[in-house]
Amino acid sequence: MKYNKLVRDKIPEFILGKGANPKTHIADEKEYWNKLRDKLREEVEEFLEAENIEELADILEVLEAIYEFKGFPEKEILEIKQKKKEERGRFEERIILEEA
Repeated sequence: MKYNKLVRDKIPEFILGKGANPKTHIADEKEYWNKLRDKLREEVEEFLEAENIEELADILEVLEAIYEFKGFPEKEILEIKQKKKEERGRFEERIILEEA
């Protein structure tokens, strides 16, 4: 079966353990970035279908890989998140903007 997608680091070992022989390669910078974007879309779609905690954890894993790849410090991301929370709020009140 052909995949051509980014997988977690231990997946080739898992496949070997099942008796199959996975064909893999290491992505260059451009391919890795494109595959991270594809993986984020995939994981979000899977979460929207399943709406479970495992799929949400997969999204977080991909987001972590993205900010590490882009060199975005986690501390700075959390600071920006906090600033937006303070300035604009969160989504707790379920407000739907109909017109502005």
